[in-house]
Amino acid sequence: MHSIETPGTAAIAAKPIETPGAAQAYTSLASPGAQNTALLDVRNLAASADDMQILHGVSLSIGKGETHVLMGPNGAGKSTLGRLIMGDPSYEQTAGSILFDGSDISELSPDKRSRAGLFLSFQAPVEIPGVPLLSFLRAAASGRFGQGLRGRKLRARIEELCDELDMDPAYLDRELGVGFSGGEKKKLEMLQLLLLAPKLAILDETDSGLDVDALGVVSRGIDAYRESCDGSLLIITHNTRILEHLKVDRVHVMVDGRIAAEGDASLIPWIDRNGFESFENASLSDPCCQAGDDINACPARTPSASASSLPAETR
Repeated sequence: MHSIETPGTAAIAAKPIETPGAAQAYTSLASPGAQNTALLDVRNLAASADDMQILHGVSLSIGKGETHVLMGPNGAGKSTLGRLIMGDPSYEQTAGSILFDGSDISELSPDKRSRAGLFLSFQAPVEIPGVPLLSFLRAAASGRFGQGLRGRKLRARIEELCDELDMDPAYLDRELGVGFSGGEKKKLEMLQLLLLAPKLAILDETDSGLDVDALGVVSRGIDAYRESCDGSLLIITHNTRILEHLKVDRVHVMVDGRIAAEGDASLIPWIDRNGFESFENASLSDPCCQAGDDINACPARTPSASASSLPAETR
């Protein structure tokens, strides 16, 4: 275990997991001009559920230690992408590939993806009556770390994280999620994130239901996760509130199951001012819509606003 002090946060320890045989590198398309290794590389991904096509040729790439944001209106397919990456059997991957840490995980079950270092927080965290929170956390830690963290050592670690997240340790004896407020459920997700220290965390609508104080706690938890284990993040949201507290490397805008635009963090305030309407009005059928394309060269990556109104990095 190691501990790193981060500005504005208490010292948070994390234990990253090494994955033997996962050294094969892929060039990241997430940050143009940078030669980062892609931890997650989604290529031309298509998916359906109940015979309805939801995702259409989605490509994006996230490097180690990068924070990416996936934005878009409700019903755009954002949560579907997160669940598909995690292996949710409710969705069928009909085309494309999902490369994680150099390996194609498209055929792996959700538990194997979790052991490999993937983490997904749910937009609506589940409640499981009859399962104490502490028992759930013990099982999750055992699946992630094996026998390396258990017993009193594990309990002490969990209580330490509860303190950092302003969570009452008495919650550990309560049933998982039962009777928890929306903010408490989100704190519970941050507790899992810091305990499990995944290589890549997908956070789906993490700011939903949070008051100002709880939002600050969650933001500090995210910062601590990034700093303590150099973790990568894909934050799924349709508003910009939580993004004000984070350092964002790349922004992807999804509309109708496609990536309609990409840019750096300067795209966030542009969306805050203009909303998603210009992206929704843009043509999304152009075949040049592939990860890494110059936005000017593809109508599907250019909002139907004048080019001068877009952030320079996005144009």
